[in-house]
This record gives sequence, structure tokens and C-alpha cells, in this order.
Amino acid sequence: MQGLMMDYPLIINNILEYGNLLYPDKKIITKLPNGLIHEYQYRDFYKRVKKLANVLKNLGIESGDRVGTLSWNNYQHLECYYAIPCMGAVIHTINIRLSVEQLTYIINHAEDKIIIVDATLIPLLEKIYDQIKTVKHFIVFNTDKIETKIPNILYYEDLLSKEVDDYTWDLQDEKQAMGLCYTSGTTGEPKGVLYSHRSMYLHTVAQSQTNSLGLNTRDIVMPVVPMFHAMCWGLPYSCIMSGTNIVMPGPHLKPESLAQLIEEQKITISAGVPTIWHGLYHELKNNPRDTSSMRYSLVGGSAMPRGLIESYENDLKIKVLHAWGMTETSPLGTVSILNENHEDMSQEEQFNYKSKQGYPICGIEIRIVDDHGKKLVWDGETMGELQVRGSWVAKSYYKVSPNSESFTDDGWFRTGDVATITSDGYMNITDRTKDLIKSGGEWISSVALENELMSYSGVLEAAVIAIPDSEWFERPLALVVAKEDHNLTEEQLKAHLAKSFIKFWLPDKIIFTTEIPKTTVGKFDKKEIRKKYWLKE
Repeated sequence: MQGLMMDYPLIINNILEYGNLLYPDKKIITKLPNGLIHEYQYRDFYKRVKKLANVLKNLGIESGDRVGTLSWNNYQHLECYYAIPCMGAVIHTINIRLSVEQLTYIINHAEDKIIIVDATLIPLLEKIYDQIKTVKHFIVFNTDKIETKIPNILYYEDLLSKEVDDYTWDLQDEKQAMGLCYTSGTTGEPKGVLYSHRSMYLHTVAQSQTNSLGLNTRDIVMPVVPMFHAMCWGLPYSCIMSGTNIVMPGPHLKPESLAQLIEEQKITISAGVPTIWHGLYHELKNNPRDTSSMRYSLVGGSAMPRGLIESYENDLKIKVLHAWGMTETSPLGTVSILNENHEDMSQEEQFNYKSKQGYPICGIEIRIVDDHGKKLVWDGETMGELQVRGSWVAKSYYKVSPNSESFTDDGWFRTGDVATITSDGYMNITDRTKDLIKSGGEWISSVALENELMSYSGVLEAAVIAIPDSEWFERPLALVVAKEDHNLTEEQLKAHLAKSFIKFWLPDKIIFTTEIPKTTVGKFDKKEIRKKYWLKE
């Protein structure tokens, strides 16, 4: 017997209509490239989204066509986040930090028909425009005139000014594609993840759960995570659904600019990767500002060192919400919020939990397995490959047949992470499968060593890789960037590590450097580090 309920489509259009109907006075604020502040309300946003839909329709965009965006976090990009999928097309958010070769590859692979680009990024597009095969028009915003060799240039505001602010949405299929994001391609070519309206709608609802991000109408949210990273972690949709004010930093990502926005705009929730919060911490320590409005900082992309979490909460009185996800999980998978069972724990034990990636939000399942695919126990100690499945998890890559490297026969996504899970469901990533160090038949976690090194007061950054060893197969090598005015020695750092790890785990070598290579999403680029140090003695 089936239920007798309405078949209400789970589509992004309904989020847009809901936000406009319930919260028309809410604000969207952007710091423009010239430093000025642009501000308008949801009702203005709503009308411009419909105008943009008309623009795209009149330029020949049809259902299923891909429209690329090359932009920072700003109100025009947010308009694209809604107009493109609501008219039935697919928004392809292009990572501006990829190499020229990778940018060319993903635009051609996606077969974008139009690219909407911020004027400040035209120089990047000029490097590849003649290698792009399918793009018919380039729409530029944040300028009304620009000198460029790129053909078929149109101007965003000029196009919108000629359109009416009325558009009848006719999309009904919740399984239709709405967004396309490519992985950063640290190994091989970037792979496309194609989201559906249904998956993103459910992801949006899940983010608003009290035991998830818990967004509400009192919040003022500043997404520092780029809008070209995994759909900006879904925040453009959950903010509108929850009726928050939204503050977009534009290209102004330096710590002093972010600190200023937090103080002046009374930000309650910010979101970004650990490298952003590392710089902001030192800015706020050296130049204190009023950050009392902050409910929490959402951290993802890579593990935030426990020492930095403690520093934020103890020194700045800003709570940190540790989370985990991937492009393939839309991206939110887990959050680390303490529950009532942790209230009587010591502060030390509580920080042990806060530094974990946390429990799966409702709609996501996680498990850890051994090399043979056997499910492992949740005891907080046993390590295994982390696998995930759920309503907003990819089942295959765009234009790629499912394979055992990424997906299991019983329908789970293989994350490539190695993790432990406590008996109460808190997951902790100990490493990437390819970054684990196998020494003398035993596993050493590079992430654990990195976090402990970065907890030392004089260490700015630390990355650990495996290097070949004739006796032990592999041994750990640490790269360390010292803070200014700190003279560190190997002996100091090894003594610090020895307090937490057995001697076998300690790096054979610690190399001091001025910079550690990073990927386009701010993670340590272990591939580049290995190229330089793998065969070095």
C-alpha cells in the first residue's frame, strides 16, 4: 500500500520562492572589487534572478545546458546559483585556482555554452578562450566596458536592464541535474560531480537541522569558502531557505578584510578552510576587534589542528564547528557538535571531540572497512577506509562509468580517507589512504603528526610525507614553516612529538622551509611535496 501524499517536487525553484515570500526584507551584502559595499534585499535578488533567467533563455540556453561561472563570492554569482538551475540548466562553478590546462579541460569536458565571468578574472580567461570549443558567449559583470581580445563579450548589467522581472518556472523533475563541480584533480584529470535538484534540496534541508549547521533568521552568514568549491558548501541554498542575511567578501580574502567584515557586519557564522582561519586568528590576536556576534566558525576542507581550535575558543571566544565533506557529498557529511554526554567531560576530553570531524548528519551513512571490505568496529581506535552513502552522495562521475576504485559493489562511495569512529558515532580522519606511512609493517598517520607539530607555539604550518627507507620501507619526513621571530630546531620539535607518540612514529628528518605547496582548495599538496623530497636523502 502506498501513501496518499502530494508529489511535491524537491527543486531549487521552491527554495527561491520560499525565501522571497517569507524573507523579502533580508539582506545580501557584497564587498565589491573596488572596496565599496553593495547591498540589496531578497526581493531585489528575486527579481534579478528572473531577469537573468530571461537573459539566458534568449541567448539560447535550454534544459540541461551547462552554464559556467568564473567568479568570486558576490551577489551576481549568487544570482547565477538560482537563475541557471531554476530555468532547467546546469550551473558549472569553475575553480579559478586550477591550472590553465585543467581549466581548459573541465570547460571542454562540461561543454559549457556560456561563461559568466567577473571582470577581474578576464585575464585568466584570456589565457584559454581560444582553446574552448563550445562556449558561444562570455557575459562579464562588475564592469560596463572592458578591453579584451576575447570575442562575443556581453555585459551582465546591460543584458539584465533589457529584461522583465517575470519568468514562469516550468521545471518539475526533481531528478534533473542542477549543478556540476569538478574535483581538484590532485591525481589525474579532474572528475565531474553532477548534482540533482533533489539531492541539493535534501542537502539544504539537512544543513538546517539543529544538530547540523542550525541556520536561522537571526544569523548573518559570511561564506569565505569560495563559491567555486563544492557549491560553496551548499550555503547559497541553506541561507536563503533559512532566511539569513548573507555577506559576500568578494575577492577580499586577506585576514584584515575578513576581520573588518566580521566586526562591521556583525557576522554570526563564517565558513572556510583552516588556512583562512589560521591567518585570521593571528590578525585578531594582533589587532583585536569586536567579534562577540560570532556563534561559530565552520571549518572544513581539511582538518583544523586541535591547537588552533583551542586558541579560537580560549583566546578569541569564538566557537569552532569542525565538519567534513567532499565534492562527492554535496559536500556536507559530518559535523562535530558536543552532545549532553560530553557536558561532564574535562575540557581536554571535550577538545578531543571537537577536533574530530564528527557524526553523520541525518541522510548520510558512514562506515569503515579493512583492505578486504570487511566492516570494522566503532571503538575510536580501529582504523579503516571511510566509505559513505546517502541522499546527496554521488553514485558515479560525469561521463565516467562507475568503477571499483571509487564505488563499491554494494553502493558505497570510497572516500580515500582513513578514519576511526567512536562508539557514539564521531568520525576522525587519520589520513588519506595514499598518505599513510607504512613503516616496518605498521601504519603511521601523517595527519596526526601534522596536527601535533602545528600545536607547537612556534610552528606556522607543518606537512608530513613518507620517504623511502631501505630498512623500514617508508619513514616520515616533516616540513615545517616557523612563525616569524621563532628559531626552531629539530630537537625541540622531536621532543614535543615524543610527548604524544612512541619513538617509532617520530620523523627521521624535519626540514624547515618558508612555504609548503598547497592545492587549489588550500590543502597541503602532498603530490608536489613528494616530487621534491621522495628521492632526496
